[in-house]
Amino acid sequence: MSIVRRNSVFDPFSLDLWADPFDAFRSIVPAVSGNTETAVFANARVDWKETPEAHVFKADLPGVKKEEVKVEVEDGNVLVVSGERSREKEDKNDKWHHVERSSGKFVRRFRLPENAKVEEVKAGLENGVLTVTVPKVEIKKPEVKAIEISG
Repeated sequence: MSIVRRNSVFDPFSLDLWADPFDAFRSIVPAVSGNTETAVFANARVDWKETPEAHVFKADLPGVKKEEVKVEVEDGNVLVVSGERSREKEDKNDKWHHVERSSGKFVRRFRLPENAKVEEVKAGLENGVLTVTVPKVEIKKPEVKAIEISG
């Protein structure tokens, strides 16, 4: 028995109207293209916030082990988060009723701004959340020297 990944029946109550309006499109594209690995790529959700000290990226990667994730900096300023979520072993005696969790490869790329210290990037994975911290270059304020006006 094979695992059914997509349901062809439209369920209007399964849509979250407050979520990303392109979610429905992302879930249709992999089914049309036949590439099931693309589904995981679209589902790797990442938040990027900037603090006064750093750029902080947080990615939800439930069920992914540290060994299955790779964080790299390409071309000097492109942060790449990639990996693979392993497929659960399938037993011939199991009967699947509904499958929503995906498996396969994922990759996300972010062009970092000029103030990023790419040589000091740190990453950690805790409770299914990957946190990547990219420190920022300190911007030195120009020295202002007051000039006394004579006269």
